Amino acid sequence: MKNKIIIGTRSSKLALWQAEYIADCIRQKYPEKTVELLHVTTKGDKVLDVPLAKIGGKGLFTKEIETAMLENKIDIAVHSLKDMPTQLPDGLSLAVVTKRADPYDAFVSIKYDSFAALPKGAKVGTSSLRRKAQLLHARPDLQIQNLRGNVNTRLEKLEQGQFDAIILAAAGLKRLGFGARIREILPKSLCLPAVGQGILAIEARTGDKEMFSLLQFLHDEGAWQAALAERAFLSRVEGGCQVPVGVHAVTDKDVLTVEAVIASLDGTQLLYDKETGPVSSATELGRKAAEKLLDEGGLAIMQEIGLLKD
Repeated sequence: MKNKIIIGTRSSKLALWQAEYIADCIRQKYPEKTVELLHVTTKGDKVLDVPLAKIGGKGLFTKEIETAMLENKIDIAVHSLKDMPTQLPDGLSLAVVTKRADPYDAFVSIKYDSFAALPKGAKVGTSSLRRKAQLLHARPDLQIQNLRGNVNTRLEKLEQGQFDAIILAAAGLKRLGFGARIREILPKSLCLPAVGQGILAIEARTGDKEMFSLLQFLHDEGAWQAALAERAFLSRVEGGCQVPVGVHAVTDKDVLTVEAVIASLDGTQLLYDKETGPVSSATELGRKAAEKLLDEGGLAIMQEIGLLKD
């Protein structure tokens, strides 16, 4: 029986909040166990002056942590599910996912109350191609500019006047106590969220049955089924976290609904699909949405930006 559990985490304030939250849950459930954090620096943390899409590769915020787990330096890792590639390294698996927090994107501005209130040519900061493509589809007049760094850094850049508004994940802002900074939650009709947005995922070694069993009290089945559908969609379009696609799945009793978009980088093309079916078909529904959008022009969009081969 393992008496000490070591959690691997990035060092950003949001990553630490997430890891500490899970650590506290484990401590409360198992007061006899010691839980410690090990800080790991990832490639995505080191390179801050280049847009994520240009760094290339998948697992920008997870690879080094996963290596530490495979080397038995840590027992589990806590991630934002939206940062996780759909293909995990051999020997590692998703153990549990937590109940989903707010999955949507937040509009943050000092001057303007809403996205619609932005004047023509306004500067909007985001590091996400997904957000950029969808926002340009709605407002081609805007200047969407790259914004990197942790949540605090991004808010500071807004306060310095570098942007008229910035777009951040609502869940991260709320977890860090910045919920009051949100001027508007962007509706999904404007900007579908990223795969797994708002869900915390705990990764463990595949054969570690003790750890899987220990963590089950944190597991949320609704979030799991939504994640299956969303990750199946992303896997089919062969995209990492930096692709111009949005997908969001919602469960209602035994029914699951998946909404998805593939957009061109400049926002001129935006393809949308909605699939509904039994929760038990979550993976199939995600793949079905992907196939439809690829057939309707998504394949050409992805090929054009070099994300899919013939």
